[in-house]
Amino acid sequence: MTDFDTNLDKYAALAVEVGVNVQPGQTLLVNAPLTAAPFVRKVVKRAYEKGAHNVHVEWSDEEVTRLKYELAPDEAFLEYPMWRAKGFEEMAAAGAAYLYIDASNPDLLKGIDPGRVQNARRTASTAMRPFNNYTMTDKISWTIVAHPSQPWADKVFPSLPAEERIGALWSAIFQATRIHEDDPVEAWKRHTQGLSAHAKRLNERKYKALRYTAEGTDLTVELPKGHVWVAAGSSNARGVTFVPNMPTEEVFTAPLKTGVNGTVASTKPLSYAGNLIENFSLTFRDGRIVDFTADKGYEALRGLIETDEGSHYLGEIALVPHDSPISNSNLIFYNTLFDENASNHLAIGRAYPLNLEDGKEMSEDDLKAHGLNDSLTHVDFMIGSGEMDIDGIMESGGSEPVFRKGNWAF
Repeated sequence: MTDFDTNLDKYAALAVEVGVNVQPGQTLLVNAPLTAAPFVRKVVKRAYEKGAHNVHVEWSDEEVTRLKYELAPDEAFLEYPMWRAKGFEEMAAAGAAYLYIDASNPDLLKGIDPGRVQNARRTASTAMRPFNNYTMTDKISWTIVAHPSQPWADKVFPSLPAEERIGALWSAIFQATRIHEDDPVEAWKRHTQGLSAHAKRLNERKYKALRYTAEGTDLTVELPKGHVWVAAGSSNARGVTFVPNMPTEEVFTAPLKTGVNGTVASTKPLSYAGNLIENFSLTFRDGRIVDFTADKGYEALRGLIETDEGSHYLGEIALVPHDSPISNSNLIFYNTLFDENASNHLAIGRAYPLNLEDGKEMSEDDLKAHGLNDSLTHVDFMIGSGEMDIDGIMESGGSEPVFRKGNWAF
């Protein structure tokens, strides 16, 4: 067995045993591209070895997706196969775990009519909302892991010979997910403990607001009463722990929907709906986006913001030190799963109920009453840099450093 095969086995084990943490007798739902088939087979094997009752794989193919956007009639993007949405919902209701394997091409939908993309995403989000409620509230275990694709590797490593790019991206993924450690599972336990310590400190401080300052950014974000900072690990409705994102370097909470004011500038490209949005800024007044700019991908950004009323507001703020493994790799991954874990970031759209005390048990109306945003979408974008300062504003009106020059101040 080669070193790569060994690492791939360890990666599959990490996804199954730490990511979704499959339990004996549980069903695992896997959403994966055809190009990831060899890795998916390892995941399936490991899940059954850990006692899974059934492993159901939903396959996708980006070439087929592109063909639909190029050739299908407009009305096709206003329809969604409800049998699929209902199937996902039924499996979640029965306690299935969900694993999403991301191998997306950042430029897949380049040149496609943004209106088609917006309609398709809105339609899919509406149909899948009942299932997404299970993941947004952590009622089920779920996680996202990455798998290289040739177009993605070409984007990240354009200076390498074409035949070396996939290998280079695999190496970067293994490094970011601690696969090179002798015992990745134990390494992840230590890592999540460190992130939890930062979340504990922030929860003890109970800041009224955070103020972000950097080049192009002067933003104040008010926090709702009873907000909760959360780190890497979570627990589902049955008390089983899991890690939603692999890799992860963030500590995050929800903003007060109407409490965001100022301007924030992006620091990394955002890959959204098969398009890249670059060098963009957002201006907020009383929580709402009132102006935006972008050097590239302006229409894609407009489509994101205009998904629904809630996509004009923020649903997440996340703190990630600039001095962290993914950031120190000096790579732009053109993939949010990685780039968000190299940078402080915000998310347009829906807030996570777990970021509010007793939020998992609240109705949607109660969450809104407590100041959390609701939307069909949730999209992270990166704002951090080595120059960013963040101050925590106390209830008393005083303030103290939280970040200085991109890193934790405590």
